[in-house]
Amino acid sequence: MKELQYPFDGAYLMKKKRSIKKALLSDGSERIEKKIAILGGSTTGDIADMLEIFLLDSGIKPKLWQSEYNAYWQDAVFGNEQLDEFAPDIIFIHTSNRNITEKLTVDMTKEQTDEALGRQAQHFITMWEKLRERFGCVLIQNNFEPPLYRLLGNRDAYDHRGMTNFISRLNERFYEYAAAHDDFYINDINYLAASYGLEKWSAPLYWYMYKYALCTEAIPTLSFSAANIIKAILGKNKKALALDLDNTLWGGVVGDDGVEGIAVGEETPVAQGYREFQTYLKQLKSMGVMLTVSSKNDEENAVAGLEHPDGVLRPDDFVCIKANWDPKDMNVAHIAKDLNILPDSIVFIDDNPAEREIVSKQLGVCAPEIGSVEDYIRVIDRSGFFEVTQLSKDDLQRNEMYIANAKRAQQQASFENYGDYLKSLEMTAYIGDFQPVYLQRITQLTNKSNQFNVTTKRYTQAQMQEVFESGRYIRLFGRLTDKFGDNGVVSIVIGEKRGRELHIDLWLMSCRVLKRDMELAMLDILVKKCREQGIDKIIGYYYPTAKNKMVKELFGSFGFDKTSEDEGGNTVWEMNVSAYENKCGYIEIQQI
Repeated sequence: MKELQYPFDGAYLMKKKRSIKKALLSDGSERIEKKIAILGGSTTGDIADMLEIFLLDSGIKPKLWQSEYNAYWQDAVFGNEQLDEFAPDIIFIHTSNRNITEKLTVDMTKEQTDEALGRQAQHFITMWEKLRERFGCVLIQNNFEPPLYRLLGNRDAYDHRGMTNFISRLNERFYEYAAAHDDFYINDINYLAASYGLEKWSAPLYWYMYKYALCTEAIPTLSFSAANIIKAILGKNKKALALDLDNTLWGGVVGDDGVEGIAVGEETPVAQGYREFQTYLKQLKSMGVMLTVSSKNDEENAVAGLEHPDGVLRPDDFVCIKANWDPKDMNVAHIAKDLNILPDSIVFIDDNPAEREIVSKQLGVCAPEIGSVEDYIRVIDRSGFFEVTQLSKDDLQRNEMYIANAKRAQQQASFENYGDYLKSLEMTAYIGDFQPVYLQRITQLTNKSNQFNVTTKRYTQAQMQEVFESGRYIRLFGRLTDKFGDNGVVSIVIGEKRGRELHIDLWLMSCRVLKRDMELAMLDILVKKCREQGIDKIIGYYYPTAKNKMVKELFGSFGFDKTSEDEGGNTVWEMNVSAYENKCGYIEIQQI
């Protein structure tokens, strides 16, 4: 919904939140359902309302539970029957510097302030550990915003008796805990308050009157930040940028002004803006965001512009370049097809509002209002399209993997027989039980794969760790390599053993290796594992979503028999292990 895209009007959203929620719930979208508990050190009702709206807009339908005012610590440490019964998937702890209980005085020694810091940090660590023990779920914790006043003036930042210094050191303790614990994330209100304006954010009147830790107009900003963390955890991040060129990556029109006439570099303020934007995009690429081009241009001119000596980006930084005179929505659709991703995984960046409107309406692609070049980085960055909760090796290599896929597609075109093409790839699959080094990527894949995913079951890191440590499951992960490179971890299977039956909880595969027979390689090893562990029958399940229709008949293609189907299209399949014969003929399988 356009009103919920950054930059949004916080006051408007607070005023219209009920009608916005109603519109979102009636739009017919399919959404993941998750239970989210909010433990608050201040009033949280409006925060919960705004969080719900942003999550609904991101394809997540939250069921929310809130603690009583300032009962966050008691509920966490001593228990709450209602919270226990709710059994949250995610807990968001909304505290602020109003919830710091240690008081500093100017006569305190360094040792005394260190002891106070330790007590305050332990106050929160005790709570986190209790919650992890009871629920084993994702925890999101606010850090602390700076104090509204500095008793010691500028010295407050570095003197051990200054509250500014104390909060900075306390935040560092939070960061150390986050770095050491999976499924624990910081909602950075320290940054949000600074960006928003600390005096406005922390206006005391809202605390005195309503026990709000921030002004009401800033609540959407806080909730949007928390929602970005949640959507990233649940695999709702965007994957690629489709970028216009003229007046987007550089100033001017390369076809009219020539390469020497476009603005990028250090010569003028405008040129500096475009160079800095290209630098930012290069940084996004380095963490796995795929860069593509959708431009109305001659390809020769587009490539020449990207080779400008003062530019930062080069043609080989882009997974694909669509520079032609076709409608841009058509080009973006082709980009999605080329990358084997859905159009809603792409963000379209164009200086022309008419083009943004067409692409957004035709494809459901997010096309933010970017304004002028000095706003580009701020808008894209604050929109949270690429919020990082985990950063795996596969993320860092994603662009190279998709470029290798393009080479595979080129090679396929030279073969008349598809089987001969598969043989030519010289593929090797490495398949085995989960390994600790891959657990992060395995968990990430369960939350990102939507199309080739029969049950679309999602796992947190803690839940995946539990599966990994349990003897109740047969688990498989698969990596696929070929002569063009390593595709990384691309397929996951989890089956629960019930007597002499294996019930498939999860079967997914990355779309970048579709039609390569990787699913057959996984099936061959799965059957082998079942035979080794005395499993006679495999039971498969398909739960339809708006995005996974491609695997509706997956088990049927494997040779399973359909045993039931309900009104919602949910199907159950079964296969006797004894009758199975290996099916993978084009991949060398290395069991690990």
